Amino acid sequence: MVNILIAAALAAASPVATPTVQPLEPAGAQPALFAVSDADTRVYIFGTFHALDGQTDWFKDTVRGAFEDSNELVLETLVPEGPDQSQLSAMPPYRGAMMPSASFLATTRMAIDAGRSQGMQVGNGADMILRHVAEAEGKPVEGLETLESQFAMFTRMPAATRAPRPGEPVAENSPMDSLSKAMAEMQSAWKRGDQSVFVRMLGQLNRNSPDTYRMMFTERNARWADWIRARLQTPGTVFVAVGAGHLAGKDSLLVQLAERGIASQRVN
Repeated sequence: MVNILIAAALAAASPVATPTVQPLEPAGAQPALFAVSDADTRVYIFGTFHALDGQTDWFKDTVRGAFEDSNELVLETLVPEGPDQSQLSAMPPYRGAMMPSASFLATTRMAIDAGRSQGMQVGNGADMILRHVAEAEGKPVEGLETLESQFAMFTRMPAATRAPRPGEPVAENSPMDSLSKAMAEMQSAWKRGDQSVFVRMLGQLNRNSPDTYRMMFTERNARWADWIRARLQTPGTVFVAVGAGHLAGKDSLLVQLAERGIASQRVN
């Protein structure tokens, strides 16, 4: 799914004005890659960006080496390929579950449209590239979550916007303008492996909608940390790829692993 894009859209919905940072394109892309290991198991943890402009070759060097060294690929979820993900609003209820709210669907469309305004496409996203290469090489591919569980989460999310508090400054730009600029900044930061932009975005999301932050990040990171802890009991090498936002901030997957006594290290 496009979780990090949705989170950015929800953060941008806050009326608090945020400074605009001109993104700087890296000379050579090197997205953040971490690893945890024990005597006979190694789990690479790669922070992805779900929609990219396709202008930079990031799948090389250390990232490519770690991927090729791995026996399997694990993504957030396995999205059925076919219709564009922006067509979520046209999908029928999933196994009888409620559809995501109109607020979520509008936020999803805004996130995808903002990315497209910067030339970013889900088809160019790191998750999709990794999945296609894994399938071509015959690597097993699985998801940490089911599509059904993600839809169930989205049905419980509160509204994406709130009224400004008394005396609170209001952003001059529209949410779409702010989000488009944020997308460009986050993509550039992702390419150079800079987590600070995601830390700022997550902090704003937490202030704007703590329940959404908890559901999208804190709780899921905790579940994924438990999955990795259990996976370390089986020998082998695994490449886990989740949105870059899940590897940043005070409740990140890496922090959750550390709280379980599992130290991670950055490998690039």
